[in-house]
Amino acid sequence: MTIRSEPIAIGGARARPRRPLSLPMWLDRESVFSWLMMALPLLFLAALVGYPFFYGILLSLENRPVAQPGTFIGLQNFVTNFHDPVFWRVAFNTFVYTGAATLLKMVGGLCLALAMNQHFRMKNLVRALLLLPFIVPTVLSTVAWLWMLDPAFSVVNRLLIGLGMPKPGPSWLGNPVLAMLSIIAINTWRGLPFYGITLLAGLQTVPPELYEAATIDGASGWQRFRFVTLPLLKPIILIVTLFSVIFTFADFQLVYVLTHGGPQNATHLFATYAFDIGMGAGQLGLGASVALMMLPALALLIVALTLYMRRSA
Repeated sequence: MTIRSEPIAIGGARARPRRPLSLPMWLDRESVFSWLMMALPLLFLAALVGYPFFYGILLSLENRPVAQPGTFIGLQNFVTNFHDPVFWRVAFNTFVYTGAATLLKMVGGLCLALAMNQHFRMKNLVRALLLLPFIVPTVLSTVAWLWMLDPAFSVVNRLLIGLGMPKPGPSWLGNPVLAMLSIIAINTWRGLPFYGITLLAGLQTVPPELYEAATIDGASGWQRFRFVTLPLLKPIILIVTLFSVIFTFADFQLVYVLTHGGPQNATHLFATYAFDIGMGAGQLGLGASVALMMLPALALLIVALTLYMRRSA
């Protein structure tokens, strides 16, 4: 005698056998579909970022002149950098440039956002014009500044001489101190709209009721800014600062067009110095090692800012 058994489900309903999962149903899963959509961007990122990065690591471990096969030398390029006083001058320049420009953009951008948050005529036109330094290509705006600071045709010097400064005026890009101050000022001018517009968007999300309540409680304008505006803008300020540090630390176009790292290595940054050694002097391995030295320093800055953001949150 054969005993036939059928699957019995809880509640008396007969259990149906599980159907095999078809390809459309499998692709319709959220986890599968998400990874499928990210596959092409990840491959694109790996091709444009991953390959050059790992190839740069390989170059940094070799003595690799241009158009010649490389010789593996291990960490000798990094040891050479540590014993090179120019490298430490470049590191100092990079931190000064990044710190000063970021601080000026943060303070100036906050003031700009507060001014643009007021009600006045042609407000939208003024906001659009403020974006011009940021949207104009870096090379074009930097060439314009190069002409403005040229010793023979400097518009800035002519204005200063007209105000009473003795002729011929300062050499803005020929003096080590003035050259560093000039590139910091131009970087600030270029990055100020990004800070200003981003913080302006944050200001417009602050509920007006908070200002009204603070005014009723007798708070002054400075107290409203300190205890209402600034705490609510703090997360946005930190995020914008993080992006500004990354972009400023790795700046290349502005400095290279204006000064090529001179005079006397006074404005060389990691990016310009690595390019000068790798492409100018033809030492690809040493240039790659200088470029890779940016990563630990930049990582420390990013980690410090990230930890501060988490504590503030």
